Amino acid sequence: MDVIVYSIIQAVVTTMGIWFLQKSITKRDKAAQEREKAREDMEYNLLTAVNASIALGEATARGVKRIPGANCNGDMTAALEYTTTVKHELKNFLNRKAVEKII
Repeated sequence: MDVIVYSIIQAVVTTMGIWFLQKSITKRDKAAQEREKAREDMEYNLLTAVNASIALGEATARGVKRIPGANCNGDMTAALEYTTTVKHELKNFLNRKAVEKII
């Protein structure tokens, strides 16, 4: 009789230990998923800010080039070309990554 009681107690303790461990792992996984989502949101916002900065820089450079009295040197033209190139490279990179994610 004592052996049966000890076996039942052992089974209950083991089951409770496994349940507690599973609960702990589930909680940790949920926290990791929330951190990943926050990181993705931050990266999206950073990309949006970079794109806005590029657009502002392009608009400013184009506006300054149109002013008749403003003597734009070759640096402004080179910077505008570089910005356009970087913008297109970033767009192409993001398109490649989107295709990789789909496939």
